[in-house]
Amino acid sequence: MKLGFFTMPIHPIEKDWRQSLHEDREAFVLADELGFVEAYCGEHVTDKAENITSCVTFLAWIASATRQIKLGTGTLNLPNTHPATAAAEIAMLDHMLDGRLLLGISPGGLLSDAELYGNLDANRNEMFLECINTILAIWSGEPPYDIKGKYWDVSTARTMMTEIGQGYLSRPLQRPHPPVVVTAVAPFSQGVAEAAVRGWEPISANFLMPQWVRSHWPKYVEGCARGGRPADPANWRVAKSIFVAEDAATAKAYATDPNGPYVGYYRSLFTKLKKNGRIGLFKTHKDQPDDEVTLEHVCDKLVIHGTPDKVADELLAFREQVGEFGTLLYAGKDWLDRDLGRRSMILLAEKVLPKLAAAKQTAKV
Repeated sequence: MKLGFFTMPIHPIEKDWRQSLHEDREAFVLADELGFVEAYCGEHVTDKAENITSCVTFLAWIASATRQIKLGTGTLNLPNTHPATAAAEIAMLDHMLDGRLLLGISPGGLLSDAELYGNLDANRNEMFLECINTILAIWSGEPPYDIKGKYWDVSTARTMMTEIGQGYLSRPLQRPHPPVVVTAVAPFSQGVAEAAVRGWEPISANFLMPQWVRSHWPKYVEGCARGGRPADPANWRVAKSIFVAEDAATAKAYATDPNGPYVGYYRSLFTKLKKNGRIGLFKTHKDQPDDEVTLEHVCDKLVIHGTPDKVADELLAFREQVGEFGTLLYAGKDWLDRDLGRRSMILLAEKVLPKLAAAKQTAKV
């Protein structure tokens, strides 16, 4: 199992924006130093708590501060941007990263963003597909282009000047394009199957109950079969909320503090999903009554915390429950306590991961 990092950063809304951005940056740099293989950041424009408004801008900021880790948009919310803008910015970012870019895409889940951009009542899944298809057509095509869609048209025919390069949209360094990943946030996600048909790879979100995470693998297998390629567990990424400390008391206190970053993270998500009628994501079975789904219930089921030994044991049990997957994505949280936040990532890489590897090796013998 490889380690990665995924943050849709949720910070206290009163926190100094400069501090939270610098702490988010520091977490990515630390992940690179610890040997994490990849790291993603999300973006939202109209959320004071989730205050990375552009994952492309953020990754450009940290490109030169990282050396080996692959960096991913997690995700680029495609209905909220023009496909030519996305194509051009992603192409440049891939060159800045010397080909270390992963392209995470989605229709976008924050409804206030959708309202802001005028697509709240639109078919955002349809917009999402048109946008990514247009981006890929730009990268595989030649200017002056002639791409017409329901939502966007792309052409530079009227202003093309081939001799000086005007009217040309840049291509990424990776050909034909950076690897595409999609985040699955629904049980039995048909989107996972459709993505797999196209050769894209899935990330299972860290706010899904394990049985819903498990439901993604058969969908990936289905899509790979339709796409004529083998379904390799190494291509499946699973995000998880984890906190590791040297002693159990510290781990429990930090991870369960009502005013701490872990409970705060899930309080924000719980409030949004309940308001939008999607509390079912937090249910342990489909028929569970809504009133049983409390914030305490959610945190208890979705946050793994403890010493390296305890966390390793719980991650092994989690893997047994959901199935084999290739990359464990550590879900980033606010650094209420910077030292504890950093130490958790260090312990995961240096103490927990070797225990997971040893357990897998023992199982093979």
